Order: sequence, then C-alpha cells, then structure tokens
Amino acid sequence: MPDDPAITASPTSIPAADTEIMGYLARPASEGVAPVILVCHENRGLTPHIQDVTRRFAKAGYVSLAVDLLSRQGGTDAVGSENVPGALGNIPVEQFVEDFKSGWQYLQGQAFADARRVGMTGFCFGGGVTWQMAVHMPELLAAVPFYGPHPLASDVPNIQAAVLAIYGENDSRINAGIPEIEAAMAANNKIYEKIIYPKADHAFHNDTGSRYNPEAAKDAWERTLTWFEQYVRGA
Repeated sequence: MPDDPAITASPTSIPAADTEIMGYLARPASEGVAPVILVCHENRGLTPHIQDVTRRFAKAGYVSLAVDLLSRQGGTDAVGSENVPGALGNIPVEQFVEDFKSGWQYLQGQAFADARRVGMTGFCFGGGVTWQMAVHMPELLAAVPFYGPHPLASDVPNIQAAVLAIYGENDSRINAGIPEIEAAMAANNKIYEKIIYPKADHAFHNDTGSRYNPEAAKDAWERTLTWFEQYVRGA
C-alpha cells in the first residue's frame, strides 16, 4: 500500500540528456543502502498497478524504480490510456533503453541505493524492454522478463545478466519464440531458466486485469524474489 510505514514511495523526476524523465520510486523506509530493481511497465504505461509492483519490491528490501517511457509525450496520464499502446509503438526501442539507463544512473547518485547491484523486471511489452536492457546494459546482473518478446538470437552474446524468463502456457504468440532464445542462451553459456505456468495466459501477473491467475502470479513473484536474492543481493 502507498501508506505502508515500512516503505517510502512517490513519483520522481529523473534527469536525462534531453529532458526530465518521469518515474515512480519506492524504497525501504529504514536507514541503509539497498540494491536496485528496475521495473518496466506493460503497454498501458506507468499505471497504478506498476506502481504497486514497485512498492512490493521496496517491501522486499530493494530500491525500486519504474520509468514512464512516455515521459517525452507528457507521461502516461497525459497521453490517455486508449492512446498509450500506439504512442509506445512509435518510439524506438533504443529510447526505452536509454531512459532506463538514465534511471539507473540517477540512482547511482542516491545515498540509499547500491546501484552496482542492479536487476530488472518487466511485463508484456515491458518484458521485451527487459530483454533489451539485458542485451544493451552489461552491468545488469539479473533480468526477469514476464512473457516478453525475445531479442534476436544474434544479440544473445551481449547478455551478461542471469535471466529467468516467465511465461504462461496459453500465450502462444510469445511462446513461439522460446525454442530459439533458449537455444541461443545455451549455445552462449548464459545463465537462463524458464518457467511456463500451466493454464496461464499473457499478462497473468496483473491482478487488475481479466487474465490474472492468482496461483501462477504468487509463485512467479516468489521465484522472482528468489532470483534477485541470488543474483542481485548476493552479488
């Protein structure tokens, strides 16, 4: 909850090369330094649900930052929910990567963040961005893309992060790419695991959506925290 006394959470402004990027930052309220988890929203933008996910990471002991990838368009709220998917579709993926790098660099200057220990997760569209960050940010220690579009197999050699890829059994469009990415990760000796949840669909983790699967979502969240505990907090 936003008013949980164990965490501090609020919108934030992130300096970038050409603008100020909008984001949502959550962290433990206690004094001390915590590792970082970056969070990428779905193709619905930086919604209250994604803010809630960000707070969950803070509750688990991380500094968590969600970046609004529509900042240059005035932000998710200004664009309007019905226009967000189309607006995101007109932005090059390179911009998404740079905006998250700006968010990470911003946290490097915050006394409460141990930005050297950094992981990332994202959902649907955001799962694809998470894969791209793994390709383009060698400092990323761990990535947990939820049912995200896969990168090119030729990009896999650039991945340094330990990747836990999460899928729903009924998500045939995304799942069609699993064999290729799995083979590429194995061929390049990358740390990679996948989980495919039976009877779960695309977006099953979103507890505000019609495809929410509570059993799969609960297990996926626990596995996500375990992955980050090993590869981010334990780094």
